[in-house]
Parts: sequence; structure tokens; C-alpha cells
Amino acid sequence: MKNIYSSNPLIKTKIQKALANFKKNWQSEELIFEEMCYCILTPQSSAKQSMKAINKLKEHNLLDKGFAEQKEPFIKNVRFFRTKAKRLVLVQKQFPKNKIKKILIKEGLPNNPHKAREFLVKEVNGYGWKEASHFLRNVGFGEDIAILDRHILKNLKKHKIIKEIPKTINKKNYLEIEEKMRGFCKKNKVGLDELDLIFWSNETGEVLK
Repeated sequence: MKNIYSSNPLIKTKIQKALANFKKNWQSEELIFEEMCYCILTPQSSAKQSMKAINKLKEHNLLDKGFAEQKEPFIKNVRFFRTKAKRLVLVQKQFPKNKIKKILIKEGLPNNPHKAREFLVKEVNGYGWKEASHFLRNVGFGEDIAILDRHILKNLKKHKIIKEIPKTINKKNYLEIEEKMRGFCKKNKVGLDELDLIFWSNETGEVLK
């Protein structure tokens, strides 16, 4: 892994700490709900801007309550904020903060994150395979699940794990690419969640969620 990890020795420590923190999130229904909302905001918006929006909603006690119109002013920094505000309202109805863990356990967690991902893609308005995978990683179940966003696909091509970046992503090619990534991770003795953070940190110098 020396050729994949950054030359900065602190990065590996930061990555291990981040992965441990993701697992801790599963112990708190409040944090599980927060991560579900965060992953609704991230499509076509940066991690930092999405987290900024989450923090604003929390400051105004609107993360798990309120109407879309009340949420909108605090998430204008993310793209498609009106649509995403509506999706946040749907999530708070579908996955109440005090029931979210029970629902996710019923749908496969902690033993079958792949089953849980199928459920999330089907049931959460605004979640595709990438967003559902991102959420599962952020609550500690990403070791065998890939988050196939643009930067990951670019790195997979760079490391010759895939030949080309597909023009569109569907379930079939998502799972095919994930399987190739899984084989690469197995050879290098890292989880898919760890490889994701390695690629991110090598590119940006940061370890973000």
C-alpha cells in the first residue's frame, strides 16, 4: 500500500480515526439520522458545503422537524436546495429519529449492509447507489461497499482497476465496478471504505466524510 497511501505519515492515522468514528455513529440514532440527511445534500455539492448546511439546520432546530420552506434558507449553499429540502421532510417522516435504527435493523443492518443498501435505494427519495453506499459507510458499514463518485472512478482508472469510466452508472455496472474494487482491496488488505479515504486524501490532502 506504500504506493497508494500519501507520503504524509499522519494521513493513515487520520483515516483510521475517521473509520472508527463512522462505526461510533451507529450507536446514536441522532447521528444516524444526521448522516442520512447529509447524504441527501451531497449530490453535486461538496462535503464541506453539505456539512455546513447540516450544521445550520441543527443550529435552528430544523434538522428533524419543520417544513421544506423553513429549511430552505439554511441550505441555499447546496445545489438544488429546494428539491433537497423536500427530500429532508420526507426522510423525517419515513425515518423518525427515534425509530431509524430499528427500521434499518429490520432491513438488514448490521449483518447484511448489501440488503440494507437495496432498501435505501428503493425507499429514500434522492438516494441512488452512490448515496446509499455513502450513508452506510458513514454509519460504519462501508468495509465491503463502494462509493462510486467521480473522484473514485478517476482513481480506479488511474490504478488500472477499471479500463474506462462509464458514461452512466446503473445497478449492473455499479456492482461490477464494486466487485473489481473489492478484488483490488483484498490484494492490498484494506477495506473499500479505507481505499475511498486513501484516494480522497491523496487527491486533496484531507480526510473528509
